[in-house]
Amino acid sequence: MATDPICGMNVSEKSQLRLTKKGQAFYFCSESCLRKFAVQQDIPESEVLKTTSANRWVWYQNKVVVAAAILFLLYLLSYVFSFLVPFKNNLLMYTRTIWWATALGLILGGAVDHFIPREYISTALAKPRKRTILYAVGLGSLMSVCSHGILALSIELHKKGASTPSVVAFLLSSPWANLPLTLILIGFFGIVKAMYIILSAIVIAINTGLIFQLLEHKGWVEQNPNTKFAEENFSIIKDLKTRFRGYRLTMEQFQKDAHGIFQGAVSLGNMVLWWILIGIGLASLTGAYIPSDFLRHYMGPTALGLMVTLLVATVIEVCSEGTAPLAFELFRQTGALGNSFVFLMAGVVTDYTEIGLLWHNVGRKTALWLPIIAVPQVLILGILANIIF
Repeated sequence: MATDPICGMNVSEKSQLRLTKKGQAFYFCSESCLRKFAVQQDIPESEVLKTTSANRWVWYQNKVVVAAAILFLLYLLSYVFSFLVPFKNNLLMYTRTIWWATALGLILGGAVDHFIPREYISTALAKPRKRTILYAVGLGSLMSVCSHGILALSIELHKKGASTPSVVAFLLSSPWANLPLTLILIGFFGIVKAMYIILSAIVIAINTGLIFQLLEHKGWVEQNPNTKFAEENFSIIKDLKTRFRGYRLTMEQFQKDAHGIFQGAVSLGNMVLWWILIGIGLASLTGAYIPSDFLRHYMGPTALGLMVTLLVATVIEVCSEGTAPLAFELFRQTGALGNSFVFLMAGVVTDYTEIGLLWHNVGRKTALWLPIIAVPQVLILGILANIIF
């Protein structure tokens, strides 16, 4: 597997979306990322066209189309097989609940992708100051990438010079505090409960980042050897002022921006929408065929229920967008918001993929300290949620 140099996603080296520069091959998850890279590296448009024309869109190779087709087929079969009717009813309920949040999230995510330079993120995350953690959490919330993409992107930021504490804070904040997921959670849980989940995730990210700064100062976690390569002279404020002064809203510019936002939304959709569809499908199956008494007994608002929820979420390998529907189904059947919160956060703080990536790319101490610091916070805030709601 190769890593997309733009978004950080893992890409098969068999992918036809490939550009070569000075003998080195780069692989891309989408045409949008390929074109951004070509602009950054001054690669001729002829090379881009050669690659994109050779990689014509084939519907059955698109994961979003495949996932949607499977769900639609099950929906049609429900008119023939009565045992699928409960699944159909749950599927329609979920679709009505979040279609607007998903669509709006993709559009806003495309706008962020088009207007927010990635240099802003890598520049702000290297200095050993408390505000760096706030920058990491704030910039993480601007990233419209699913949790699997965030893993690779976090490692890439580490390679570019971001400090270990800021990488951890970025990693914890991005999957749940980013804009598209915020809208999806609001669609599921309503604004009050969704904001509790999001703000709790932000609190955990900030606390964990600050504790990691202390551990780094004491030498208990690895320091990033690449920090010296961070861009010290780049000013985000000056760059914003320069961009604003040079921006002219003409029809041509409007069309260019609209196209850029659309391309960003499509790229984001290809990255996360199939996970959302998988999550909706799994949640619909859970709601239709798993008795609510079973979930209330084993994953209810008790200490045992929280620990079982933590264990289940640890071994489930689903992207954050796919986890949200499952978390809502858990809340719908048990009424335990805290368990849903633990289910959401555990996929970030205890996931074996994440721990493994940190272990091999950042350091063993960092990988071990992350669950030690974050899991107690997740459980405490989960218990608090069950008490409040």
